[in-house]
Amino acid sequence: MAHLRGPEGCPWDRAQDYDSVKGLLLEEAYEVVDAVNSRDFSALEDELGDLLFQVVFYSRLAEEEKRFTIDDVIERAHAKLVRRHPHVFGESRARTPEEALKSWNAVKATERAAGERAHSETSANKSLLEGIAPGLPSTLEAYELGVRAAEAGFDWAKVDDLLDKIEEEIRELRRELSREPPGASGERTLAAAGRIEEEVGDLLFAAANLARFLDSDPESCLRRANQKFKRRFQALEQEVAQRGEQVDECSPEELDRIWNGVKARE
Repeated sequence: MAHLRGPEGCPWDRAQDYDSVKGLLLEEAYEVVDAVNSRDFSALEDELGDLLFQVVFYSRLAEEEKRFTIDDVIERAHAKLVRRHPHVFGESRARTPEEALKSWNAVKATERAAGERAHSETSANKSLLEGIAPGLPSTLEAYELGVRAAEAGFDWAKVDDLLDKIEEEIRELRRELSREPPGASGERTLAAAGRIEEEVGDLLFAAANLARFLDSDPESCLRRANQKFKRRFQALEQEVAQRGEQVDECSPEELDRIWNGVKARE
């Protein structure tokens, strides 16, 4: 990486900075997730290498400015792993995954409190929800908000309660949809559209926390659903094409029948 960024290296690599590499980092991270979802271990090996390269890239940028090096990054990760596993490297022991997570969260809470003191902020003025990366996808932000609240004891007691919440949000959305029907132009007023958007957001937030409650993450769930829809729709397109037709030439009833056939074959 030092050579690529050097005078005899690659013009493209030399032209990059902290901001220009961000998109590449996200792209590689999502490609790792895709490889995991498909259990394509050859691709996973390759994508992990690509993701690691982005870590090296950022570290080299920082080293050029004498901020830190890749060695510092690794040392900090090592120290954090030891510090956050007192139930492994310390005297205490965790017998279950739940006990291990409780220990991990306790260390994180201590670290947050120390960070607050370092910035001369009192814990009374510091929200538990601060410090979540603003660049996270909205589904993962909802997940992390739920995690932070749950750590403080603010969570649903059981999954049925969360399912009830989702059904409540659907009822509220239906109520908003019927409250002010579209006008003659087919559009709603800005106020009505805003209320509907808010209700859809509440529904998505509840669904994201359902994934968290069931020990998954909403981003992976949605990406898998996206891939499934893409696969099935492309199969539908192929079947329609074999008949010498276009999708937009088929009736809704015909498309439903083909779609259900694709699902049944899977």
